[in-house]
Amino acid sequence: MATKLLIRLFDVGLGDCIYCRIPQAHKDGRDFHILIDCGTLSSTDYLEKAIKTLMPLLPSIAGKRHVDLLVVTHEHKDHMTGFGMKLWDGLSFGAIWMSAAMDVDHPEAQRAKKLHAFAAGAMQQAVRLNLALGPQLTELAAAVALNKNAMTTLRETLPKASKIKPTYVHSKSSKKELALPLKGATVSVLGPENDIDFFYLGKEGDPSLRRLGLIDTGLPDPTAAVPEATAVPAPTNIDPNDFRQLRSRMLSTALAFADLDGKVCNNTSVVLLIEWKGRRLLFVGDAEWDGAFKDGTKANCSWNVMWNLRKKQLNGPLAFYKIGHHGSVNATPWGQTPAASKGEPLAILDAILPVESKSDAQAIVSTRRGNYETIPRTDLLAEIGKRVSNTRNYADAFKKASKKTSEVPKFGEFESKSFAKPQPYRTDLERMLTESKGFVDVEIDP
Repeated sequence: MATKLLIRLFDVGLGDCIYCRIPQAHKDGRDFHILIDCGTLSSTDYLEKAIKTLMPLLPSIAGKRHVDLLVVTHEHKDHMTGFGMKLWDGLSFGAIWMSAAMDVDHPEAQRAKKLHAFAAGAMQQAVRLNLALGPQLTELAAAVALNKNAMTTLRETLPKASKIKPTYVHSKSSKKELALPLKGATVSVLGPENDIDFFYLGKEGDPSLRRLGLIDTGLPDPTAAVPEATAVPAPTNIDPNDFRQLRSRMLSTALAFADLDGKVCNNTSVVLLIEWKGRRLLFVGDAEWDGAFKDGTKANCSWNVMWNLRKKQLNGPLAFYKIGHHGSVNATPWGQTPAASKGEPLAILDAILPVESKSDAQAIVSTRRGNYETIPRTDLLAEIGKRVSNTRNYADAFKKASKKTSEVPKFGEFESKSFAKPQPYRTDLERMLTESKGFVDVEIDP
């Protein structure tokens, strides 16, 4: 058996599929195996290859490859679309954890679920009407889409096949609910909060929700915001300019709800802290941050809530950090602005990845340079590169491999300024350098 803890980020394009092996941590003396998410906004071929590569790493129990703990961080396609695919017949599971926000009966997430259903419906209508979404907004529509097949697999098919029940977790889940056959290691849930509507939508309702007409009595039908239609050409009984303005308002409404829902959904990500032999590993899904924690009357971001309510657990140098939201600007607290550099965000980053402890810290990011300007945010990655030991100067690496920077998507727009600065390993650039490998590994010494 290996003595080092292994984290493997599979290259699935824009998405997450993460494997973690904790050596000899199962109560039976064998390794303990964790799978976190399985989704992408890119080709599903990546997911098929990832699961095929994962299978030989897992123990064979009762004729199937066994995952001791499956965690699905939140209900976005780039984290769960794989569960709508036929990939799972050869696997069994010891436990399945999902965000409390994914529980249809969770009483403190009813407004969030209404928002999610409305946003998905509105964007679906916008796509159906071909409202000039463009590639970035088409990806947004895909991300917020309802994942009915995947949720059926997670709620019913996989639990039934493994003779277990799924657990919808939050920061106040009981020890009994989170009980695992572990020894010498712990897995803690730092987020989301149990009261999802209160913390991430706000007790009084976020002002943006009120402007959009979201009230506790319910949402309009999405077809009222983006009407159903079978034909997209302008009707003959309306002025073309008026029709264009109507379509613009319809699209604006859909996008506003989708953007807000995306933020709320990200903030309901399951955040895991794994502690093993004095080493701390943090997996944050797509949890977002804001300038500061609010008193609960307005919407908060997950990082700020964790910092204020669970600082004792969060506060301390990490051995490993899974960079959130594919390297996006909104998912790793940092001193991006003057306000942030004086407040909570920079304090959080200095606590979990202090510069003076960089030799003991590692980080990796599953990402893909595509249609989003801030995925990944390269100046953020360069900042993290100052705080971790496993970095690469991609300018030097590309030169050594005789690769041209012109092959990197949107290099001049978003990559050039930080390309020669040390960055944590990135799945997208590692694929270009190693081509067929298909994953990035980090090993942690006890």
